[in-house]
Amino acid sequence: MNSVYLELSERIHDAVSDLDRVVKRTMRAWPYARETSENQDVYLDSVALNLHGFYSGLERLFELIARRMDFSLPSSEAWHQELLLQMGREIEGVRPAVISQHHAGKLDEFRRFRHLVRNVYTINLLPDRMSKLISVLPDLWAQLRSELLAFADFTKDLADQ
Repeated sequence: MNSVYLELSERIHDAVSDLDRVVKRTMRAWPYARETSENQDVYLDSVALNLHGFYSGLERLFELIARRMDFSLPSSEAWHQELLLQMGREIEGVRPAVISQHHAGKLDEFRRFRHLVRNVYTINLLPDRMSKLISVLPDLWAQLRSELLAFADFTKDLADQ
């Protein structure tokens, strides 16, 4: 049994559980963030923080996979984007694609938004800017969740060999 692969499978399951909660929190706060009210900014901040956390959680998982399985983590200035592309590719003889290329493309929008949240004051965040991400989040997460759990099964199978 290879404990590296077993640990990776367990970490993926843990991350999926955490990301389930992040997505639920995001969706729960979104209706309030869209309302014009005295507290709208607080809900916008909550949604932005959770969208940031959603992508950051995925990226941490992708980094772990890149280190433990690929033995190759991008190091250029555009490493965040390259890592996402790496996860959408099969590495022959090593692993299948972690996520589909289609989903990697959709996640790039979340990566860019995370960059915005990190580098812009939250007072500049507008509901219309987040609306596109929110509209795809539930279905995208359901599909990514399935892909990640399938990859966790793959790593568990490797551990059992």
